[in-house]
Amino acid sequence: MTATGATGLLSDRAYAALRDRLISLAIPPGAPIDEDALTRELGVGRTPVREAVRRLALEGLVVVFPRRGTFASSIDMTSLSDITDVRCQLEPHAAARAATLADAGDRTEAAGLMSELERAAADQRSLIELDARVHRFVHRCSRNPYLVRDLDRYLNMSLRIWHLTFDRLPPLDDPVREHRALLEAIARGDAEAARAIALEHVLGFAREMRAAL
Repeated sequence: MTATGATGLLSDRAYAALRDRLISLAIPPGAPIDEDALTRELGVGRTPVREAVRRLALEGLVVVFPRRGTFASSIDMTSLSDITDVRCQLEPHAAARAATLADAGDRTEAAGLMSELERAAADQRSLIELDARVHRFVHRCSRNPYLVRDLDRYLNMSLRIWHLTFDRLPPLDDPVREHRALLEAIARGDAEAARAIALEHVLGFAREMRAAL
């Protein structure tokens, strides 16, 4: 592997670790991002961490203030409607593409996710993580990197709102487990069913979040 390739892999690792901390609010909104501490904790160099921070800034999860530093972005609860508006267009399209384009390897992965959904414990934070993994699987199966990039950005925003309202929400076991129907539609190549299920899931999520606000 070339040095550039190795740096890219480390950057992806740093990005995923920092992204997940920002989404789960382990790094709360407004908190400073300590790049030196992240370098030590993740066991990577400064360059991969800085590249990860740049990506997260482009996605709106962190903000960089010249001469002040980098901070976790705030969460604007009033943005839920706008986020939902975009996701209602993109998520069903990605699901339909996934059903059309999924290959044998994807169907095997879908079966594994369905098994995890069946075994999922009632722990709500674990369900959020599993929900995100299903969404990202569907995004990848769309085979469109531009669609994946935008979908991941709005998914991350939605997940932060979910974590922020966590203590005010009822158990969401059923909405998460309803992903089984989506995965089944993708596995059997039913694009229209996948499209409809994805749309209702996004709308249902928005209803739950609004009820908690």
